[in-house]
Amino acid sequence: MEEKKFDVNSIIGFVLIFGILLYIMYQNSPSDEEIAAEKKAEQEQVEAEKITKQQDDTLVTTKEDFSNNTTLDSTQRVALQNKLGAFAYASTLPSAKDDVTSVQTDVFELKFNNKGGHLAEVKLRNFVDYDSVPIYLVKDGNSAFNISFSTSDNRNLNTQDLFFQPKVSKAGENTVVSMKLKVSESEYLEYRYELKPNDYMIDFSIKSQGLNSVFNTSQPIDLDWKQKGLRHARSISYENRYTRLTYMYDDGKIDKLSQTGDDDETIEDAEWLSYRQHFFSSILVADDDFKNVSITSKNLVEDEEVDTMFTKLYTSKMPLAYNGGEINKNLGLYYGPTDSKILKTYDKSLEESIPFGWGIFGWINKAIFIPLFGFLSGFLPYGIAIIVMTILVKIMLSFVQYKQFLSQAKMKILKPELDTIREKYKDNKLKAQQETMALQNKAGASPLSGCLPGLMQIPVFYALFMFFPTAFALRQKSFLWADDLSSYDIIYEFPAGFSIPFYGDHVSLFPILAAIAIFFYMKMTTGQQAASQPTQEGMPDMAKMMKYMIYFSPLLMLFFFNNYASGLSLYYFVSNLISIGIMLVIKNYIIDEEKVLAKIETKKKKPKKENRFQRKMKEMMEQAEQQKKTQQRKK
Repeated sequence: MEEKKFDVNSIIGFVLIFGILLYIMYQNSPSDEEIAAEKKAEQEQVEAEKITKQQDDTLVTTKEDFSNNTTLDSTQRVALQNKLGAFAYASTLPSAKDDVTSVQTDVFELKFNNKGGHLAEVKLRNFVDYDSVPIYLVKDGNSAFNISFSTSDNRNLNTQDLFFQPKVSKAGENTVVSMKLKVSESEYLEYRYELKPNDYMIDFSIKSQGLNSVFNTSQPIDLDWKQKGLRHARSISYENRYTRLTYMYDDGKIDKLSQTGDDDETIEDAEWLSYRQHFFSSILVADDDFKNVSITSKNLVEDEEVDTMFTKLYTSKMPLAYNGGEINKNLGLYYGPTDSKILKTYDKSLEESIPFGWGIFGWINKAIFIPLFGFLSGFLPYGIAIIVMTILVKIMLSFVQYKQFLSQAKMKILKPELDTIREKYKDNKLKAQQETMALQNKAGASPLSGCLPGLMQIPVFYALFMFFPTAFALRQKSFLWADDLSSYDIIYEFPAGFSIPFYGDHVSLFPILAAIAIFFYMKMTTGQQAASQPTQEGMPDMAKMMKYMIYFSPLLMLFFFNNYASGLSLYYFVSNLISIGIMLVIKNYIIDEEKVLAKIETKKKKPKKENRFQRKMKEMMEQAEQQKKTQQRKK
């Protein structure tokens, strides 16, 4: 029997054949491009089948709706049937699919959705958020325009469900994007967007042509604008505080929806609507006022400690008027920074959408602080500009501080005499008040002379309180350890998930410095105030109250401003340092208590003419005293 041997050559041959087969299979395998093309062809086939079905359904519905219509003759019925069914015509065009049309300008990168014809994406090219991500005002379906209308066969249609044919062209330097919902080449509904170079305002018009027999003009036609505010800042609670729907109506009146909760309103003669997202805004401007607009605002931040993408949901429903059975409405769409300098250029009072403060507070900001800071920041770093502006404000108000301190000095000198009066007439409070007023009047040391100058500072303080959080120029401008003067500074972040109630998840240094400065300033001033206050029986010890205020006010600053703009905390820190310096100068170099006492004694000797208010108060006290004596005699 022949012995079997292991054939090495056969094994090598099999290996070579197997290798050749593998090589041939690899060579014949489709490339990545071929696979992608095949998938795209399959997807287009699916979309084509879907569009064909939509077209067939539309045409079938139209035929059924017209089958029992006896108001038209056969020729009219067929013509109108074809016109209404031809809304499906746009679905047969190459562009009629759920795709986007992209354009860009110096300031925008825009995408228009062919389905619905509205803006699908608005990217601002010159700005990024706190995490260096580009600023988007419209993205991922957070915003939509829709026109809802009834047809002459009583069907309700929404443009957001229909396909528009896009066309991009040039008009001089401007870029024009036309989105047409076609019935035919000469019959359509058009959204026309005209983009100008280096301009945040888009000319937006809505126009129909040849659709007067399609629209049911007895039914309203409405434009709906919805948008969710996209978060752009590090602190969602701080940003949401300045995210608000503001509107102008009735020839220049400004109003707004709720800042925190849900709200709705119906307004007449609306000129513009602003969906403000703190430092960025989406604004719809009407050339002709909307006669009746329903607006809503819904707060989407349920838990400020939870990271979220959206702040508020805004909706507006506006009627569009028919003109000869057609639509022709010219609007403006502003997508850009909430910057007063830019908004002023449009001559529409759009800068009034910025919360500068109401009444005199807003006037101080617009007339003084905004121009002043704009001038200073034009040649100084922003942090230094804040310090210089603080110095100028304190110099302007130094006379107020002088008046306050002088009044306290006078009251301190008179305190022994006032205490003697109160002790002498401790059983007759009305008489004690009369004698006290008489002494203060002679000495020229009324407590009101110290209070009134203090009240004069309130409008300035409140105006600055509104100025810093809304100053777009401070956004992402750094100073020392603060990387953004429009937001809070951070020197320490607590571990993930840990937060102190009412304080936050981080430690800011500028509020700490401001709190320390306030502590020392109040410690210096409250001692003077307590010493000047006369002792009154039955009232809490003024010294104790002042002592509590010394600690309460800095703590309030520490907690409240930890999540506020670091530029504002920097202002209060520098302001209180300057106040301490001014007070030391006034106390040690300007006011001499001996000279003040000498002036008081001189005034006491001179006859003092009472003003009308003092005479009235004196008469009232005398009448009250007389009534009290009468009651005592009766008893």
